[in-house]
Amino acid sequence: MKPITTAFLASLTIAASAQAQVSPTPLSEHVGGRTITGITMRPIPGAKPQPMRLYPGRSITPTQMVVSHTHQWPGIYTEVAFEGTDLIVRLNDPVNILRLYIDDQPPVTLTKPGQIDYEVKGLQPGAHRIRFEKITESQSDTAKFEGFYIVGHGHELPAPPPRLRQIEFIGDSFTVGYGNTSPKRECTTDEVWATTDTSQAFGPLTAKAYNADYQINAFSGRGVVRNYDGFAGDTLPVLHNYTLFDGKTEYKATNWQPQIIVIGLGTNDFSTALKPDEKWKTREDLRAEYRNTYVTFVKTLRDKNPKAQFILMASDQSDGEIRDQVLQVETTLESQGETKVDTIIFTGLDYAGCHAHPSVADDLKLKGLLMDYIDARPTLWQGK
Repeated sequence: MKPITTAFLASLTIAASAQAQVSPTPLSEHVGGRTITGITMRPIPGAKPQPMRLYPGRSITPTQMVVSHTHQWPGIYTEVAFEGTDLIVRLNDPVNILRLYIDDQPPVTLTKPGQIDYEVKGLQPGAHRIRFEKITESQSDTAKFEGFYIVGHGHELPAPPPRLRQIEFIGDSFTVGYGNTSPKRECTTDEVWATTDTSQAFGPLTAKAYNADYQINAFSGRGVVRNYDGFAGDTLPVLHNYTLFDGKTEYKATNWQPQIIVIGLGTNDFSTALKPDEKWKTREDLRAEYRNTYVTFVKTLRDKNPKAQFILMASDQSDGEIRDQVLQVETTLESQGETKVDTIIFTGLDYAGCHAHPSVADDLKLKGLLMDYIDARPTLWQGK
C-alpha cells in the first residue's frame, strides 16, 4: 500500500512487516460509547514464524491475547496517549468508515479496513494523542478495535481520563447523521452509507464543544412504538437496553452517569400513514400509545440517572403532530413530579441530506439550539 504523506507525518501504512520492536501489550485506552470488552488471539506484530518441532517443515506464527472492544452503536471512539514516533493500531472492521486523528492534524479516513495492523510512522519525537472514531452506521454487523501498540523506542503515557462532563443522545436517523454530508436528497443505499457522518451530527458536535464524553444511542428507522412505515423490528426503547443489537447483550452502565440526556424520537412513529394490518386502528390510538410509552421510557431512564436533565427534541414536521405529542409527553412527566425535563422544537431546517434528512448545515443549527439551552443553565453540568 502506498504511504500517505503529509507535512506532519512521514507515512501511514498498513503494516506488512514490522521488523522493529513492538510493545507486547496494548496501550491503555479511553473508550467512548457502548462496547463489549473481550479477548481475542492475534499474531504478534513483527514476530517471525517459528518451526514446529513435531511437524518438520511446518511453522507457526506466535500469537498473543488482544483486548478487543466490540461495537455496533454509532459514534464509538477510542483514545490513547504515548511518547514515540511509530504506532500500530489493530483493527477488525470490514463494515465501517473510521477516522484517525493524530494530535491536532487533519484526520485520515479508513474505509472498511478489515482485519489489519495499521501502522502510524514517522511522527515527530515527543508526546502524541491518538483518537479513532466510527463515523458510519452499522445496524447488522459488529466490528472491533483491538488495541494500540508502540513500535520501536517509546513509552506509554496515561490514557486520556474519562471526562467530567457526560451527555447522551438517544434517537433515530436524525441523531445518527443519516446521509448528512450528501450533496443530494435522492440516494442509493450505498450512497446513504457513504455520506453518513455521525461525527458531524449535532450530538458529537455539541459534546465536543463542551469537552464532554458522549454516547450516540440511535438507530435509523426506529421509533418509540412504531418504526418507519410500520416495518417490524425492535423499537428504540427496547434497543436501548443492549450494548449490541442481539437482544441479549444487556448494557451495564459502568461509569456512565450523564448530566444531560437528549432524546429525539417521533419522526418514524408519525411520518407515514397507518396501514390496515397495523395494530392501531386510529391515529389517536397510535398517539396515545406513543405518549404512554415515551413517558415510561423517560421514567426508566430517570431511575438509572437520578440527576440528569432531559431535553426532548422534536421537529415541526408532519403538520405539527410530532411536536404536539412530545409537548404532551413533557406535560405528563411534569404532572407526575418530573422537574428536570424540557422540550426544544426545531424549525427551519433545509433537510438537504439523503431522503430529506438534516444536512450538516442543519446539524450546526441543532447544535446551536442545544448550546443556547445549555449555556443558559451552566449548573446542568454539575447535575443540579
